[in-house]
This record gives sequence, structure tokens and C-alpha cells, in this order.
Amino acid sequence: MPGNPRHSSRATSENELLDPINRRLLAELQDDARVSVAELGRRINLSAPAVAERLQRLERGGVILGYRAEVDPKALGFPLAAVVRVRPGPGQLPRIPEIALATPEVIECRRITGEDCFILELHLRSIDDLEEILDRFVLCGQTTTSIVHSSPVPRRALPLDG
Repeated sequence: MPGNPRHSSRATSENELLDPINRRLLAELQDDARVSVAELGRRINLSAPAVAERLQRLERGGVILGYRAEVDPKALGFPLAAVVRVRPGPGQLPRIPEIALATPEVIECRRITGEDCFILELHLRSIDDLEEILDRFVLCGQTTTSIVHSSPVPRRALPLDG
């Protein structure tokens, strides 16, 4: 409610950013981020300038974080994927993200709850590379590694139906 002091302008701007038209735009972009602004306009019945303006607002509002090509790691010579959980030793918590950033094979580092503090996703050229990478982290704590056998549910688009 507009008169309600608990109603924030952020909530209003989020609702405006995620109106049905912008949700359709986001769905189209999640399906194909290379689609042109003109084609997006045709698909959702808006002019190209109107689409461009909406995209800029979504980018400025932090809804669209970037546009990326999805690349098959195997095609680039990284046939092995691993997930590593890290439990830092006392005083070592800040070191894990630093090491992860300095390790190109780590494609994602997430801070998590539970017994471990971090979960890393790695792509490797061979199993021999895993030991050298793990050695960087075990200096700061305990690691638990799982080799990815397959991805029965690959990364997919977020549901946007409200």
C-alpha cells in the first residue's frame, strides 16, 4: 500500500522492473542471449528502441548481470569436472576465495552454510591436475572432492512466471 511506511520504493521499483513484458524479455534472453533487439521487439510486440530502453533499465537495476556464451568445457580440453567442498582452518576463511580467484580451473566459488564454508566447481584437463589444485586449498583447511560423472539436469533458465 502506498501509505504504508513498510512499503519500500525498492519493492515498487523491483515490481516495475519485473513487469510481465520484462519477464517475457528475460525469458527470451535466457533462451537465446544473442537475439537482436529488433527480433526481441518483434517477439514481444514492442519497438526496438522500447526494448533497448527496457534492457538498459534491467541492466542498471541489476536484474541482467551480463551476456555470456555457454561453452562446452570438453571442447576446450577440460573433460573432467569436480566439485570441492572446503572447510577452512581457524583464521583461514578469507584465504579460500583468494586462492579460488587465482586458480583458473575454479569456475565458481560459493560461500555456503553447513559443515563446510565453500563449494567450488572446477574443470580440469586431467585427474593429475586435481592434486596440484587441491594442494593449494589443503594448506588452509580440509577438502572433500567429488568427480562429476554427468549432469542429468544441466544449467537451465530461471522460471519467470511470477
